[in-house]
Amino acid sequence: MEPRGSRVAFGGPGIEPRWSHSNKDGVGTAYSADSHLWFTLWRGIVTEVYFPRIDRPQLRDLEFLVTDGETFFQEEKRQLTTTTVRPADHALAYRVTAADPEGRYRIHKSVITDPHLPCLLLNTRLELLKPDLQHQLRLFVLAAPHLDGGGWGNDAMVINVLGQSVLVAERNGVALALATNRPFVRTSVGYVGASDGWTDLSLHRTLNWEFDRAPNGNVALTGEIPVHSKTEFTLGLAFGESIPAALTCLFQSLSTPFEAHHRRFVEQWNRPVMREVPLGKTAHDGGRLYRASRSILLAHEDKVYPGAFIASLSIPWGASKNDEDRGGYHLVWTRDMVHTATALLASGDHDAPLRALVYLSTRQRADGGFPQNFWVDGTPYWQGMQLDEVALPILLAWRLQQAHALREFDPYPMVRRATRFLIERGPVTQEDRWEEVGGYSPSTLAACIAGLTVAAHFARARSDSATATFIQEYADFLESHVERWTVTTRGTLVPGTTRHYVRIRPASVDEPVPDEGPDLGWVHLSNLPPGSPQDFPAHEIVDGGFLDLVRYGIRKADDSLILDSVDVVDRILRVETPFGPAWHRFNHDGYGERDDGSPYTTWGVGRAWPLLTGERGHYELARGHDPDPYLRAMERFATSTDHLSEQVWDTNDRPSQHLEPGRPTEAAMPLVWAHSEYVTLLRSTTDGKVFDRLPEVAARYLESPVPRPPREVWEFNRQPRSVEPDATLRVIAGQPFRLHASDDAWLTVSDIESTQTGLGLHFVDLAALWEAGRAWSFTFYWTLSDRWEGRDYLVTATERPIPP
Repeated sequence: MEPRGSRVAFGGPGIEPRWSHSNKDGVGTAYSADSHLWFTLWRGIVTEVYFPRIDRPQLRDLEFLVTDGETFFQEEKRQLTTTTVRPADHALAYRVTAADPEGRYRIHKSVITDPHLPCLLLNTRLELLKPDLQHQLRLFVLAAPHLDGGGWGNDAMVINVLGQSVLVAERNGVALALATNRPFVRTSVGYVGASDGWTDLSLHRTLNWEFDRAPNGNVALTGEIPVHSKTEFTLGLAFGESIPAALTCLFQSLSTPFEAHHRRFVEQWNRPVMREVPLGKTAHDGGRLYRASRSILLAHEDKVYPGAFIASLSIPWGASKNDEDRGGYHLVWTRDMVHTATALLASGDHDAPLRALVYLSTRQRADGGFPQNFWVDGTPYWQGMQLDEVALPILLAWRLQQAHALREFDPYPMVRRATRFLIERGPVTQEDRWEEVGGYSPSTLAACIAGLTVAAHFARARSDSATATFIQEYADFLESHVERWTVTTRGTLVPGTTRHYVRIRPASVDEPVPDEGPDLGWVHLSNLPPGSPQDFPAHEIVDGGFLDLVRYGIRKADDSLILDSVDVVDRILRVETPFGPAWHRFNHDGYGERDDGSPYTTWGVGRAWPLLTGERGHYELARGHDPDPYLRAMERFATSTDHLSEQVWDTNDRPSQHLEPGRPTEAAMPLVWAHSEYVTLLRSTTDGKVFDRLPEVAARYLESPVPRPPREVWEFNRQPRSVEPDATLRVIAGQPFRLHASDDAWLTVSDIESTQTGLGLHFVDLAALWEAGRAWSFTFYWTLSDRWEGRDYLVTATERPIPP
């Protein structure tokens, strides 16, 4: 290995780097855990490639350039007509055909990874449709490294290895090497927009510049591939922690025939089929989307950190994102991850969901919570707190236990910590599932009620009946307050319907006094156009999150309030597309392309979400209706390579921007949450019952409900000023205390020792006051630190009006 020469490219550091488009035609990796490489495709070209972890993009794109040396220059992604197919049922291998619109040639590619090494392999055949072009046509490969997740600061070089030129790049301890099994004719490196191969070829129709080095910039690598009457070759793009490591991987991969790699790649992906529940018979496409979805879900798992499933191998609106935006969707969201694990469990896989549970348990924070999202090593990215992301791992643990799939793993330490977090930090969530607004959310409350109910069963199985009762009573407290917190009686969206669920009742986790009364407050939405209203009455903002109350078994599907709320959501959020119905997340959503088709950048217009079609299918099944129309719609939303997108376009065609109704936008694709919802709906439809419905939850709240005395809960993060006269007031704190309390304005006083629970929480129950106007006054004596709280608190018995 030696440098080819010392010619340094001009024009550094190049133009500002950007990522690639997000609506992928393909994502892939080897099924083997040995190959630490993931790739993506868009319009037939390779886009982001991830190494050595699934959250580390290392490449912007890789494509072919074609010229005849004199009259034309064509770029694969812009000028050629491409088709991408996934020929195998289970393997994430792709076949791409890129055709010259004038019928002169076609490029055929088969794209896989080495089954055991971090090397991307493109077996390529150039088909000459006009033989006289054989001596004129010239073929080049262009690669744009974004090593260590960034376009700036890359070093590119041409080096000589085994008598041929190899293109390499490195940055921050990551390197790549690019070559073919047919040595390059010419090679060069340069700065993007100034001295790179694309600029050279577009200007000169030939590679005039042959630079050896392009240090510290936004760089591109270019190699010319020899053209013959039957041009066929295998291109390898390998990665390593150094240039020697990448080179070793590259030549090891290229030394094995592509056909052998491909055969092994497909064989590996056929292995998980042995654990597959045959749900394809229920589908309307012969099971094609089911098989693809299962593989896509499995492909989104990291291999350095087994069990870490990310949300999507994509960067939404990536072509408008620079180095400053390091996130994208290649991060772990606990919510998306649990949906993935649940779908895989529904498909018959017990191994991957258990890996997910073990991984999540090792990433739980000391306080019992989980970061809003995080890199696969557990480092938080965004800093929000979402209660449903704490409750959902408890549900996953319970489902695995019920499936006898926990093996030797004990989830109870995780469950216990998460349960404490939910009780100590709830019921107000800093953010709901749409990650923008804090308060009382129907969908979040549903997850918490269900999670706490099964947590109580976990505790009871440990012979801790007292803690189990404490947990269940808190779940009952939440369940009895759902309508009080999240239902408006002043609805104006649909004439004649004044009472319905809202998206969220705003409240702050930092404000200890909760909102009370019929006025639900105002919702602030921050991703709307500058100058437009951003604050709306909470009773005028709706979403379908309340359907989780039905999904888990907390409310009946035909409950009149549910039915009225469904009608409101349909009138406000439902969108009819050529492929079936879809729904917006909520009204006034700004997360999506703008009306002119330009990308979402801090503001836009929220588009329709296919996963919400799946959620609606689950609701219709729970109601006793046919879910098939929604199942069929999701299948029709899928692309030709069986990908489901985060959002689909929902207004007039914009052909120049490739936007048409019901087809993917530039949001994330594939979105694992959408694929998870499809697989779970397919299982639910096959079984004739909602897979996510928890019998333990339904038994308590629907099937055999028993009268429960009313209860109000007082905690330092939530300090109600009033209580119904017949309700017990439970006071909870995180350490032992003695409650100094009076119900007659301190004329008489009781000192009550707190009761300890197995969660490390302590509580005192104050008896019902029984008549309006009376009040509990109390303060705390902290027994461990031998000190008084130094402040009195007051809770007054007040009659509440009965909602209509």
